[in-house]
Amino acid sequence: MSAGSHLLTPEPDSLHAERARIVGCAYAHADDIAADVMAKIRVELPGYGTADPGFLADVHDQLARLSRTGLGALLERKRVTPADVTYARQAAARRARSGLPLVDYIAAFRLGQRAIWKTLLAHAGDSEVGREAVLSLAGPLARYTDLISTQATDAYLEFQQYVAAESGRDSQALMDSLLDGTLPAGGPHLSVATAHGIGTEHGTPLVVVTAVVLDGAARTETMGETLRLVSAAAARVGVNGLRTLSVVRGDSEVVAIPALGRDGSPEQLCERLRALHTELAADGIALAVGVSTAVTEVAQVPRAYRQAKAALALLPSGGGVLALPQLTPFEYLLLRADDTTRQLVDPRIGSALADDRVRGGSLAETIRAFAAADMNLREAAEQLRIHLNTAKYRIGRIQELTGRNVRSVNDLVELLVAIELQTGRPAHTGTAAITDV
Repeated sequence: MSAGSHLLTPEPDSLHAERARIVGCAYAHADDIAADVMAKIRVELPGYGTADPGFLADVHDQLARLSRTGLGALLERKRVTPADVTYARQAAARRARSGLPLVDYIAAFRLGQRAIWKTLLAHAGDSEVGREAVLSLAGPLARYTDLISTQATDAYLEFQQYVAAESGRDSQALMDSLLDGTLPAGGPHLSVATAHGIGTEHGTPLVVVTAVVLDGAARTETMGETLRLVSAAAARVGVNGLRTLSVVRGDSEVVAIPALGRDGSPEQLCERLRALHTELAADGIALAVGVSTAVTEVAQVPRAYRQAKAALALLPSGGGVLALPQLTPFEYLLLRADDTTRQLVDPRIGSALADDRVRGGSLAETIRAFAAADMNLREAAEQLRIHLNTAKYRIGRIQELTGRNVRSVNDLVELLVAIELQTGRPAHTGTAAITDV
């Protein structure tokens, strides 16, 4: 039923009734059709196999909607026009934005057609009128599939062409606007923002990422080429099916603003950034990457950019990834400690910890475990896999050597600060906030 198709010719009432029955039954199972297609495309089409849950939920919704549109048109014996399936063009832009290969996208339409046809056949039964009725649906169903696949393909290619021709210049201008805390009111810059999931929904979380290539790490002839390579890689690091806005700024920095979407989280994003860091390091490109906390308003983007720059400055010379969403305030303060902070540590504590470090660090390990167990010594002993009496002995030695009572919150905090200042990095094992190259 393309835009130019005609109303179906007159037919016997029995055939009309049987066709209405078959299509009505299939229409009632639109969600089941979508689920059947989803199961197949996740197995058969690589582009869908590793997609985010939010992306897959969107695909399922589109499949169910397309099934209802086509089957509803068959029920009402009317033409389907491009205006009836404008949502398919919008979905196509989202698929292109996510980086889904076009071949997988079109193959999914074919799987959808097969699933609808399979459902129609299942409800046709073995009667002669049932077989005749379902066969009369084959042509209209094929024309409908051609219509929606053509509309979707055109939208997909239009989006890709726009990105290829305009996104470089417009992305730069958009980034400048966002870093000033402003979302463009309209025009191509707003289109680029929408294409990257920025400003599409009020309160959508954003994160700012800044990265620099370390001296001597460029594998190409110029640093500019390496930065463009890093920027292109960062554009693929997104969550919830969203492509990331990423540009090269100046001659030394890549800035990216991933939108987390409805179901994305800063933690997911940080793990993907670490994976990217590892992949590029394997290719000989060493990076230092700073990640801001999440913000929910474009006006907050300048602050997030300053946070990302501050995180970048705290990385060691070997680079790595420092993600503020995965740091506690305590860890962040320790990372920002200066020489004056270290000089404030009681020499008695510093000397005791230095000796302990030479002997293997068992006392520092016990202090950390004791704090992590909320001052429950028995639980700390279990975590350390030592006898309770051994733990008691160590606590006694700590108090004897440092003059501090570990059951005093102030004294315990002082000991923890001294330990982390001596090691030069936070000890929160759940985040691996800094990853050296």
